[in-house]
Order: sequence, then C-alpha cells, then structure tokens
Amino acid sequence: MFKRMLNKLRDMATIKSLCEEAERQARLLGEDLPGAEHYLLSALELQDGSARRAFERVGADPAAVRGAIAAQHSQALAGIGIALPPDAVPDRAPLPPKGKLFSAKPSGQAVMQALHGLRQKHQSPRLLGAHVLLAIAAMSNSTAARALKSMQINLAALAAAAETEVRGAA
Repeated sequence: MFKRMLNKLRDMATIKSLCEEAERQARLLGEDLPGAEHYLLSALELQDGSARRAFERVGADPAAVRGAIAAQHSQALAGIGIALPPDAVPDRAPLPPKGKLFSAKPSGQAVMQALHGLRQKHQSPRLLGAHVLLAIAAMSNSTAARALKSMQINLAALAAAAETEVRGAA
C-alpha cells in the first residue's frame, strides 16, 4: 500500500515536471500552449533519463530534436506561403507563465491522455519519459512524429526502444 502511494506521488511529480517543461519549451518558441513536440522536448529532459536512453538505443541525437521541430514549423509555414528560415527565433520575448490552470494544444492533450493507459498497459510501476515517446510514436501525423521521421528515426524502432526502457524500470 505504501509503495503504491509512493508511486502515485512520483507520478504526480513527473507529470508536474513534464507539463511545466513542455509549457516552458512552448513559450521559448513564442507559442501560447504546448503541443506534442514540446512534450517530446520535455520528456528528453526528465530526470529518469529513459527517453534519452531510448534515443541512444536507436542511434538518434536528442540534441537534434529542437532543430527538426523548427524545420517542421518552417515547412508548415512555407506550405501557406510564409518563408521562414529553419533556425528562425521568435521576434518576441518568451511569454510569461500563465496564472491559470495548465492547458495544452490538442496534440499535447492527446499525449497527456495516453500516458495513464500506456503506464497500465506496460504494467509500469511509475511514469517515465519513455511513456511520452510511446504516446508520440503512436501519433504518426503530429509535428513531433514528423520531426522524428525527418531525423530518420523509425517510429516503431523508437517505440520498441522506449518499451525496453519501461520494462527495465519495472
């Protein structure tokens, strides 16, 4: 009973860290709300290190994710006739933190909604950054997944690496 309660407290702390960092990542890019791509960046920063290790398992560089996301944003803008260099920086200062409850874009909400089910499916004792990778790998049309594909990361291989991390934490 005590162990289960301790795991729930750890999960709450992980969710808090994940959400706060995703929001920070979004604001650094001048966006109001985090999407799946910001949760990806956040998962790579989580203290458990499982998302980074999953990246290493597939030979991917976590440091390249931010650039791949920026390129996806630039391509989307180019698709509607707005030319923007891939390394463009927002022309405004990061937005200040909101004083209300946390919210996210639909893709960010989808990531958060998937986490509980993934944790249960894999019978993981606690929530990990690798669970975020599993959620994103299942969202093949999201900006985050497209960014990963542009880095030549096979989503199925990344999901398998993330599952290995989840099993190793059990």
